[in-house]
Amino acid sequence: MASIDQHLEHEARPAGSPPTTGAMGWGNSAPLALAGFATTTFVLSMINANLVPVATTPVVFGVAFMFGGLAQLIAGIICLRNGNVFGGVLFGGFGSFWLAYYFTVTSFLKLVPLLQVGHAVGLFLYGFGIFATIMFLASFRTNVIVVVALAALAATLFLLGAGYYTATSGAIKAGGWLGIALAGLAFYVCLAELFEASYGRSILPLFSLAKK
Repeated sequence: MASIDQHLEHEARPAGSPPTTGAMGWGNSAPLALAGFATTTFVLSMINANLVPVATTPVVFGVAFMFGGLAQLIAGIICLRNGNVFGGVLFGGFGSFWLAYYFTVTSFLKLVPLLQVGHAVGLFLYGFGIFATIMFLASFRTNVIVVVALAALAATLFLLGAGYYTATSGAIKAGGWLGIALAGLAFYVCLAELFEASYGRSILPLFSLAKK
């Protein structure tokens, strides 16, 4: 098993060329991005699933800004620096998602008429649901866990979007539970990649889909 970076760089490099990351001296930033995404998704999903009172929502903002947003965005830029377009777009995009979430909820939603707030949040989630679907369709050269996680991510965003747009609490709660499962998948991939980086071999399987 190889990391997401290694899968995609192997496919992009001409035969016999040196590894891109080694040549540039940059490590695999995917575990950082995955940890930031998983942690933020878990915290918010616990609230959406009604496992934690909704009044605790402000605790998400700092996590979304620093870990899910800024750290993930930086990790995505490093992926692009390493020649990993898929990882760069994925992590850069969802790092931007969490930054946009932070600024939207803390600043811009107050500009939306009260009766239209649900529609605004739904539109925001639908937009990123489309982005997640694009990344899902482009993911079939990575590994099975990433493909399943992206499918779950798209479903979560569309479900939450529908819940907020139509003011359906059941859909929001279901989206919260799906988000918890999604966070678990992201934590799993993060741990698998960290294990491989630390021990130099595959310990947790990701079931590569890259062509041999």
